[in-house]
Amino acid sequence: MAFIEKGQEIDIEAIKAETQLSAEALQHKESRDQELADIISGKDDRILLVIGPCSSDNEEAVLEYARRLADLQKKVADKIFMVMRVYTAKPRTNGDGYKGLVHQPDTSKAPSLINGLQAVRQLHYRVITETGLTTADEMLYPANLVLVDDLVSYHAVGARSVEDQEHRFVASGIDAPVGMKNPTSGNLSVMFNAVYAHKTNKPFSFMAKKLKPQEIPWLTSSFAVL
Repeated sequence: MAFIEKGQEIDIEAIKAETQLSAEALQHKESRDQELADIISGKDDRILLVIGPCSSDNEEAVLEYARRLADLQKKVADKIFMVMRVYTAKPRTNGDGYKGLVHQPDTSKAPSLINGLQAVRQLHYRVITETGLTTADEMLYPANLVLVDDLVSYHAVGARSVEDQEHRFVASGIDAPVGMKNPTSGNLSVMFNAVYAHKTNKPFSFMAKKLKPQEIPWLTSSFAVL
């Protein structure tokens, strides 16, 4: 049994090379990521607010939102720390419907995965470099994590993925915070089991590699997202 290839192999490194953060932008992101870590670990008592559109599918509209949010962040920085949701993949219960920027970057044209991957990275890059905010995204496809692992500061496992073993294992290996959503059924035990699975120290295989979970204390627990 074999998969049927529909196009050329996607060169992830070539896509990433076009949107590498400058030294200054990277330093700013790392500083904000440390603030995020301090809030999660309890060293910083500010409120963490992960906020933004459920579907980030229009680049200019998202940037306009990000600029306004960045202005608001400055006004409340002493009490609230914001990470902007830039969710670029849309899960579908039965497979029908728009599947997000990653699948179809131009809704007037046919889906294009290569252009979609480029658009996803470009959008996160622009939000970070043009507004100073850091970003969150839903990890709908674990294999795509490598595309944004140097840009995204917070990952979410969605309602349709939270019971999936691979999502749970991969989440445990990410060196960034992870939120576990309550499932579409509303069964909270599924979400709590995902949180528990995330913190168990179990090696796992992913993309033909044997990996292990993070051992940084504040990364060994994920969040429940209601």
